Amino acid sequence: MPHIKLNNDMPGIIGLMGFRPETAKPLNELAETLLVGPSSLTRGERELIASYVSNLNNCQFCTRSHSAIAGVLLENNFDLVEQVKQNYEAAPISNKLKSLLKIAGQVQKQALGVSDDMIQNAKAHGATDIEIHDAVLIAAAFCMYNRYVDGLRAVTPDATPVYHDIGRRIAEVGYRK
Repeated sequence: MPHIKLNNDMPGIIGLMGFRPETAKPLNELAETLLVGPSSLTRGERELIASYVSNLNNCQFCTRSHSAIAGVLLENNFDLVEQVKQNYEAAPISNKLKSLLKIAGQVQKQALGVSDDMIQNAKAHGATDIEIHDAVLIAAAFCMYNRYVDGLRAVTPDATPVYHDIGRRIAEVGYRK
């Protein structure tokens, strides 16, 4: 049960955004820019970062939603998404993505702990300054989104089909619609 009366029965951040459309607009635009807009990282890779950080934050709604989106975008490879959340270092992903996930995880834990060595490792594995920037911003944004959802105790359905529906819809149309 949410801490405030939302006047809608939509789950997670969707319900919160319905409560305050004027704040929803910039939040959706940020998500659209970071996760859908032009990037040398694939949409699936960016959603993996969002899912990973949400999982670290124990935000079930965001973890399940972004895991579903990532899975759809990664050619329905939901097993890969689970592997990344459990142990990205052992997952069959690029070393570049592993280094970006390490940075994102450090941002989630304590941002000042992002070290020059982490940045140099990412660059050594082919990450550009823009990719490093975006990984940090995705991690920081998802710390905010996760706290928004959990801080107001947004509705978090248990039913897996809800998240599959969200995953398919966002993979198809993005965050602005």
